[in-house]
Amino acid sequence: MTISRLLLLFLCVLFSKHLLSQKITLIHNVNIVDGNAKPAYKAFVLIQDSKIIYIGSKKPNASIDLVIDGKGKILAPGFIDSHSHHFGDLNKNKAGLSTSSQGITTIVIGQDGNSYPMDSLTKWMQANPVVSNVASYTGQSSLREIAMGENDLYRNATAKEIDQMKSILALELEKGSLGLSTGLEYEASFYSSKQEVLDLAKVTAAHDGLYTSHIRSEDLHMDEAIEEIIEIGRQTKMPVQVSHIKIANQLNWGTANLILKKLDDARKAGINISADIYPYTFWNSTLRVLFPGKDFDNLASAEMATKQLFDPSASYLMQYAPIPSYKGKSVTEIGIERNESPAQALMSLIKIAEDFKNANPNYTGGIEAIAGKAMSEEDVKVFMAWPEAIICSDGNAGGHPRGYGAFTRVLGKYVREEKLMPIEKAIYKMTGQSADFFGFKDRGRIAVGHYADLVLLDPNTVIDQANIKNSNALSTGIDMVWVNGTIVYQAQKSTGKQPGVLIKRK
Repeated sequence: MTISRLLLLFLCVLFSKHLLSQKITLIHNVNIVDGNAKPAYKAFVLIQDSKIIYIGSKKPNASIDLVIDGKGKILAPGFIDSHSHHFGDLNKNKAGLSTSSQGITTIVIGQDGNSYPMDSLTKWMQANPVVSNVASYTGQSSLREIAMGENDLYRNATAKEIDQMKSILALELEKGSLGLSTGLEYEASFYSSKQEVLDLAKVTAAHDGLYTSHIRSEDLHMDEAIEEIIEIGRQTKMPVQVSHIKIANQLNWGTANLILKKLDDARKAGINISADIYPYTFWNSTLRVLFPGKDFDNLASAEMATKQLFDPSASYLMQYAPIPSYKGKSVTEIGIERNESPAQALMSLIKIAEDFKNANPNYTGGIEAIAGKAMSEEDVKVFMAWPEAIICSDGNAGGHPRGYGAFTRVLGKYVREEKLMPIEKAIYKMTGQSADFFGFKDRGRIAVGHYADLVLLDPNTVIDQANIKNSNALSTGIDMVWVNGTIVYQAQKSTGKQPGVLIKRK
């Protein structure tokens, strides 16, 4: 026998042993909602190792290691959390219940202008197994901190500083970052010029990246903020996305269709603009965002905030390090305790938190956060039903209930109970549509050759259970979750497996 034949025989034996070592799972008796917005259909699904190798109406003739009877429930692609803050929880809580319990298999981080360097993220992921897949943007605020210094951000950047940011951003994009994120309503980037943002966006576009933005205003100056992101899309010709789209000014409630007309008109003009959205009428952020002019000691501004920008009686502190007993109380309740009006209490809370930060410069935890009741239910539904909107949580594992319930809330409340859209459409917004935006070619759909990120759910019972008082309650109706072919969640428990990977832009 020739050397070449011996080599070929050796390779064939090696390949056969490799196949035998891979676990093969058969999933049957399921209604497949495949992430394409098409009607559900029945089929057998075969998983080998991390990927789907067969989908068909006939049971495959294969040696099966594990058989899963779906009992007629829905098998869907794993949900992609297009705007997530769950990364910190991956290390602290290895079970990853905040994501897997609501069917999330991939989280997109680096949002609102804050991110980790890609090298650091890659090194961390190599050393720390995690439950879900992770992909990341590069944040403008993080770039500003490097170029300007973290204590010198309340100003325009110089031309030299912008050039430094552009250079760092280009390297991050080459290392697999999805694109550029901004948090223009937050102080770290609030003072950046439109030209600075545009210059960074042009670098992103040159590297075929994406742009996502917590726009400069979601309340008093929303029209101008929308115009800014449209202009970025116009000049760069890259996809741009409005983060967690909302109308947070009570005087403008009911105008969601007008906002969407502006976005649709932009799309007709060739601008690829979209949005992500979470299914709640209250946000979670810092108290300081309630002062659009950053005049935190202005009583008139505080009174305007309590009348137009949030409901102080239905907005609760989710975190307050200076006075822990305030956690879980509304601004109105705290005002009563302090013998202050809601506006005065809002100012006091900000001042106390600022004094705490100055007195504790090495404090590493979150100092303050509020769940602000600020949107109308009708606007939320209009935005969610927009064909170009995808679903996100914008959450983490504590505080706002969206961290545990965003995706199941859509499926239970808005799909099953309110019939806002068919379940196939909702799942498309959570999977295939998101995957298309991010360029995930082999995730987001149930298809041969795709990674086996999957969710088995009961459409009759799926619903969120988390609320303001119990934000960590697990959803019901999520039976099983696979990440890269491995079951990570079953019977409302973690399996202890951690098969998540870092997904880099290709």
